[in-house]
Amino acid sequence: MKKVGIVGAGITPCKSRWVERTYYGLSQMAVKECMKDAAMSIKDVDAVVFGIYNDIFEMSAIPEHPLQGIIGLTNKPGMRVTNGGATGAYAMLAAYTWVASGLYDKVLVLGVEKATDCFDFESMTETPEVIKTIGWSGDTFFERELGWTASDSYAEVVLGYMDSYPNDLKPAVSAKIAEILCAQAKHNEFAQRRDETVTAEMAFNSRYVVYPFKLLEMCVYTEGAGAVLFASEETTRAICKNSGKAPIWISGVGASNEHSVAGPDYRRHKDMGRIWSDHISSHKAYEMAGVKDPVKDIQVVELHDAFVKQLQITMGEMGFVPVGQTDALVEEGIMTPGGKVLVNPSGGLTFGGHFVGGSNIFSTWSARREMLSRGFKRGLVHGTGSTVSQYGVAMVFEQD
Repeated sequence: MKKVGIVGAGITPCKSRWVERTYYGLSQMAVKECMKDAAMSIKDVDAVVFGIYNDIFEMSAIPEHPLQGIIGLTNKPGMRVTNGGATGAYAMLAAYTWVASGLYDKVLVLGVEKATDCFDFESMTETPEVIKTIGWSGDTFFERELGWTASDSYAEVVLGYMDSYPNDLKPAVSAKIAEILCAQAKHNEFAQRRDETVTAEMAFNSRYVVYPFKLLEMCVYTEGAGAVLFASEETTRAICKNSGKAPIWISGVGASNEHSVAGPDYRRHKDMGRIWSDHISSHKAYEMAGVKDPVKDIQVVELHDAFVKQLQITMGEMGFVPVGQTDALVEEGIMTPGGKVLVNPSGGLTFGGHFVGGSNIFSTWSARREMLSRGFKRGLVHGTGSTVSQYGVAMVFEQD
């Protein structure tokens, strides 16, 4: 496998609704920013991988087909990836593979989502139709017909974890993490909830949406787009020399998809008290990158945090704290300001934004920005998705 680098990244502002832009326009904005960051022309890109989660959001069974020409890649190869919340991460994994294999030299990843064009005319709001649309992601026979939603799906996993580890995930700790993420979002000019102020007390006292998830400890709908450009080693060095930005190398990748049906053995079923996909994918990436101790070896983490308590479990699965003792993230200062690891400096999906097809691309943009500006040696980006947090992808980034 050839060495692969990141040479450019760009995102749009994250908004609850982009009234003035279609997903075509959002895609153009993100690609333009990415090409500007790389100081090169779209004409020099060899291929593209599109990350678009939901056909109904975009109101098209093939929503990527107009984007090929609109972003300037007519007659170039393009492929769409859709893997639930992990769509962006899997799209990047596909692009990485294309470059690492030598098939293409420069591959663009574009993730976009236009969620709130959906509308419910009975309530005269978007929310019921958006929830219904996401509900089509559930199992046709057993989940969707019972009224499945993303929130209660992830809540099942958290409740299973709480059954196994009843002394972990204390409400005060989760509330403090929400406060930390909100504060960090204020330093991200593209964050959707940048102007909000959420304290731990506010999060602790906010109402339950689905137990044990509270209103101020979970993500909101987002519209936006993000783009990242991958290139082979020689090309990465040439582009970065021209742009004046240091190359960020992808030194480790891992992915894992669990079963959707609950059972006692994670090798045959979904263990509802764990997120094994996060554990397996991250440790595969560590093995490839030579990471021995993530707390010591990794300085910045941008992980998929649609729900704060899921963030805590994922940090345990990835080895930053022991599984069953994730309250140490706050109680032992692992992720508090000035702590051992910078976690979700963008505000994460919770306060930064969660445009599903590109959320992990948004995370990559942020991790790379922090590595370049702070001189961090290593970063980790994570994506999760599908019902009961089945899908996991991890990428270790490294700077010379």
